[in-house]
Amino acid sequence: MNALPPLEAQDRPARLTVGVVGAGRVGPALAAALQLAGHRPVAVSGVSDASVRRAAELLPDVPLVPPAEVLARADLVLLTVPDDALAGLVSGLAETGAVRPGQLLVHTSGRYGTAVLDPATRAGALPLALHPAMTFTGTSVDVQRLAGCSFGVTSPDELRMAAEALVIEMGGEPEWIAESARPLYHAALAIGANHLVTLVAQSMELLHEAGVQAPDRMLGPLLGAALDNALRSGDAALTGPVARGDAGTVAAHIAELRRHAPQSVAGYLAMARTTADRALVHGLLKPELAEDLLEVLADSGEGPGTAPGAPDASGRDPDAPEGGDR
Repeated sequence: MNALPPLEAQDRPARLTVGVVGAGRVGPALAAALQLAGHRPVAVSGVSDASVRRAAELLPDVPLVPPAEVLARADLVLLTVPDDALAGLVSGLAETGAVRPGQLLVHTSGRYGTAVLDPATRAGALPLALHPAMTFTGTSVDVQRLAGCSFGVTSPDELRMAAEALVIEMGGEPEWIAESARPLYHAALAIGANHLVTLVAQSMELLHEAGVQAPDRMLGPLLGAALDNALRSGDAALTGPVARGDAGTVAAHIAELRRHAPQSVAGYLAMARTTADRALVHGLLKPELAEDLLEVLADSGEGPGTAPGAPDASGRDPDAPEGGDR
């Protein structure tokens, strides 16, 4: 791989022209944030009607052009496409000669570091991985939410100052992530944020089924307090029947879920087992109560909500040989 030159102040203008390849929910918001910092968006690419609308709302008067033209116009290019499309996009842009030496090429994937940009780096691009740890709506509210947002940053050593400056200009806080740690970093965020949405949506559905007229109003204060307690205290914030070892209550939960929402049983069991394990390790769940609780959870692993031949709620394949041989 070619050695990367230091990004000296005299090598680049104080303000950059900015392009966006992939006008999904993230790219236009980041470009709009950079615009507020004094940079100048000059081109954006997008295919779907939704992408065109987002670009028009967040980057008015910025022309919509093909990806290669974005690179031709911009000093700083944001590659904000889905993770699985990123490597192919970078290779294609490099192979067609669209990448210019000295051009800052930034992707926003949580999964990847800068290695995925190697084809463009060999063509002279300056690679950065800047992943905002935030969920995006595709509207102007996203720009405001970037204030104080942590960014998972990976870059060559000589570009660390440039990466840090860009994140700070967007209102964020840089958090340095090693190349090898990117998949683990992204998995952690998915567990915390993506799965949280699933859990909250499922909880609201069940409350509605139970006759609650305003599930969101009921859950708001409860979940807000739970999140705040968890961020402050970690596992010490665990409450509820699993942490207390109330096996009878957990058994009643499972019975009701099987009756009203069998599709939610596997998730309940998986989370209950994980919660019980953590509560035991941290001394919150008394061992003498854990036995009955774990027995309830083990006995509930089969039945409605588990497809024949599919892994049960513990993750085991019921048709697999004992001993882990596959």
